[in-house]
Amino acid sequence: MIRKLFLLAFFAIQSLFVSLPCEAQGYRNPIIYADVPDMSICRVGDYYYLISTTMHLMPGAPIMRSTDMQHWETISYVFPRIDDGPRYDLLDHESVYGQGQWASSIRYHNGQFYVWFTANGAPGKGFIFTAKDAAGPWTLLSRPKHMHDGSLFFDDDGRVYVFCETGRLIELNEDLSDQKPGGVNKILFERDEEERGALLEGSSVIKHNGKYYLCMISMKWGVPGRVRREVCYRADNILGPYEKKVILETPFERFGGVGQGCIVDGKNGEWYGFIFQDRDGIGRTPCLMPCRWIDDWPILGDENGKIPNDLSVDYTSMEGIVGSDDFNPAGSEKGNLVCHDGNLGLYWQWNHNPIDEAWSLTERPGYMRLKTARVVDQLFAAPNTLTQRMTAPRCSGSIKLDVSKMKDGDVAGLSAFQGDCGALQVQKEGKKLRLVMTEQKMVLRRGTRHLEDAKVEEVASVPLKRKQIYLRVDGDFTDGKDLSYYYYSLDGKNWISIGNPVSVKFDYTRMFMGTKFAIFNYATKATGGYVDVDYFHVE
Repeated sequence: MIRKLFLLAFFAIQSLFVSLPCEAQGYRNPIIYADVPDMSICRVGDYYYLISTTMHLMPGAPIMRSTDMQHWETISYVFPRIDDGPRYDLLDHESVYGQGQWASSIRYHNGQFYVWFTANGAPGKGFIFTAKDAAGPWTLLSRPKHMHDGSLFFDDDGRVYVFCETGRLIELNEDLSDQKPGGVNKILFERDEEERGALLEGSSVIKHNGKYYLCMISMKWGVPGRVRREVCYRADNILGPYEKKVILETPFERFGGVGQGCIVDGKNGEWYGFIFQDRDGIGRTPCLMPCRWIDDWPILGDENGKIPNDLSVDYTSMEGIVGSDDFNPAGSEKGNLVCHDGNLGLYWQWNHNPIDEAWSLTERPGYMRLKTARVVDQLFAAPNTLTQRMTAPRCSGSIKLDVSKMKDGDVAGLSAFQGDCGALQVQKEGKKLRLVMTEQKMVLRRGTRHLEDAKVEEVASVPLKRKQIYLRVDGDFTDGKDLSYYYYSLDGKNWISIGNPVSVKFDYTRMFMGTKFAIFNYATKATGGYVDVDYFHVE
């Protein structure tokens, strides 16, 4: 009898540790120290699949994959572009900065992956894509009505829903074509006193042991001691009644609370929380934590409700999400992450829809050729700006640029791209070239995404007599510095500082995303010029 009790106790303790493997492994948060917001995750077999928000960047809706919830790699994008009007093409100073693809939901049902997201701003409709393989290709299935921060849900009885807004449930047609006529469309609960005046959104829903769990972020400004947090609403019936519990409420380091994301089960019975934290200039960064079921509630954080953070280990490598590229058309061992067979690698995204005929990886093999395709008056309106995430706590990105085919009025270079940003730009003025370090500020018309102005300050410049130049931008996001630094070189070895550090603060009223490396080339007088980028190196 004593032996039996001992074995029962042993296996009970063992199962507890199996359910919390990420605590035992030791890791440092944020687990992805870059801008990967609004995460939704589903598990299929040994793999976890994540979708995130990239708004105005194309291709959009990145799909990432992991076997351990710590190391992630980008394996596809759901769509190459959005053709919902000229705003997506940066025409006539109209833009979708801070809009475009928002808070997505990824689900696996009957052998198919499904993705739901909405496009903010006119015409304000949703998208549902599907694929057999999360690596693609993805096929557009339907364009339902706009549903803010929706979480797609397939119930056991075959009915399909979207949880959205603040506790609204909308039933879809069985074929997911649109809202079901006469179907469910109701608010599931009334806010309690704690949630009145709070921003309560970012729906993520699961069904576990017959109960429905709707998780959302709760943010309430101006209340002393109140940090953003994750709340959960639970019910035995999808229509309610629902009861609420705060499942995560803790400050983490110097950046306040952690809220919005999802929970997901592991293959060995363990559960995880994947919740992001706003970290200023670097953006919104996912944090990994155990999820423990206590009294049928998914409680997030360690045993003390804190964000796990082992300071004795380094931040997790992100080479599956960001990385160097030599633009070799033959590709490399990194496969689809780098440019291959004339296609853009998965590290990269364009600012708004690209003009496809204005870039090439094959016209000069081993180089990314960026052609001017439209006359514009500022960087923020320039088509075919190529971006990649900056990473924290520090990062450095450099390019080798051939400027021999620039035309009068052309501007090309490298930027720490943000609403307020710095840029190293080669300017062709007549037959002369100058390297100019600038500070730039995007100005949107009040209440719109119209590019009203770009305030540009020339900080420093040097004459350029060579046809090739090396440019480098460093980012320092330690201790909330959010600073970018600028350098150039004539030989790729000896770097010369130019200008001054530029602040790259996060601003939800404009770009609403973390700072990006950006390679650009645009015309201010006439099209026809081009530059060749030999490589991009990131550390």
